[in-house]
Amino acid sequence: MNPFRVCPKCGAAPMIRVPNDPRRYASGNNIYTSRWTLIEKIPAIRYVCGQCGYVENWIDDPGGIEKIKKAFQ
Repeated sequence: MNPFRVCPKCGAAPMIRVPNDPRRYASGNNIYTSRWTLIEKIPAIRYVCGQCGYVENWIDDPGGIEKIKKAFQ
């Protein structure tokens, strides 16, 4: 989860959370931990600054972080 309440670039608040839409195929920024496209999809949630437009991606689910570690370490 994004620990910042303010933009790390310009200092404006609040950051806007843009959730992944699970109903749309390939929507959002996903990390796939399996070679099968629709299995083990970890959504990277986007946070956007409403002032300067800076964007960061964060994994909100701690379980997703562990799956990524297992798949790529």
